[in-house]
Amino acid sequence: MLQLCNDRLSVRLLPAAGGAIARFDWLGRGRALSLMRPCVGSPESSPGRYEPNRLACYPLLPWSNRIAHGGFFHGERHVALAPNREDDPYPIHGSGWQRSWTVDTHDIDAAVLVLDEASPGAYSYRAHLAYRLDGDALNVALRVTNTGSFALPFGLGLHPFFPLHGGARLRAQATSVWLNDGRDPLPVRRSPVPPEWDFTSVRDLPAGGLNHAFVGWPGQATIEWPALAVRLHIEAEAGGYVLYVPAGQDFFCLEPVDHPINAVHLPGGPVAHGMTELAPGETLERAFAFRVEASDSREEERSYT
Repeated sequence: MLQLCNDRLSVRLLPAAGGAIARFDWLGRGRALSLMRPCVGSPESSPGRYEPNRLACYPLLPWSNRIAHGGFFHGERHVALAPNREDDPYPIHGSGWQRSWTVDTHDIDAAVLVLDEASPGAYSYRAHLAYRLDGDALNVALRVTNTGSFALPFGLGLHPFFPLHGGARLRAQATSVWLNDGRDPLPVRRSPVPPEWDFTSVRDLPAGGLNHAFVGWPGQATIEWPALAVRLHIEAEAGGYVLYVPAGQDFFCLEPVDHPINAVHLPGGPVAHGMTELAPGETLERAFAFRVEASDSREEERSYT
């Protein structure tokens, strides 16, 4: 585990577990306040095998969420993708989240991790994952280079888990949403955002059961925890997010991504839906930032004096 810290933030990373974040805490009030759901106990599902969904946040590459039909065609080439979890019939979230990353550099407030992946007939790439603390902000940069011998559509994102902390509110404007049938997460149609899911202005999260991909997002969102008088601002070089609010749980996910679920099979193709075709040797990079502030002006003033 790697520790990053400054006088405002603390981050713990697990390079061997998908390059993921195990904890992300704010220290602005003299004690640790979890800004992402912390990993409690061991993240191992069995010796030497990690369960990424026990962690606070992990990278999504070279694509996000699920892909149907065992793969896809890109031009005349068929790219076969096998399921990569026993509990899901679809290949999900690419491969980076299930790999051990190598530490390239590590300082007190920054780290760079690297990953080389080779999959003949599918995705081969070299990835860089950079974490850096800057005051009250955690900056994350995710970069991927196509090291294969043919062009493919690539996509990037992050999968953070946020605690409810007794009741979370969200602002995350979007123009439309890819709806699923409520039983299978794959989208079946694109629709204007219904009023009950319109987060143009800050509002309470729905009670549960929401799991859809929102698009037409300007890349800015805010999570508020009124009971704690704290806000977390999110900025991402991404045009969409997946919002997952499971019923009866103490967390939710807002995943900033540059393409919706199953983009390779949506009408118009993957590039029309935010993915980027990379020829051999070409690179794609996305930046993300998570900045915390006290929402009580008196507390904010005390925090900075």
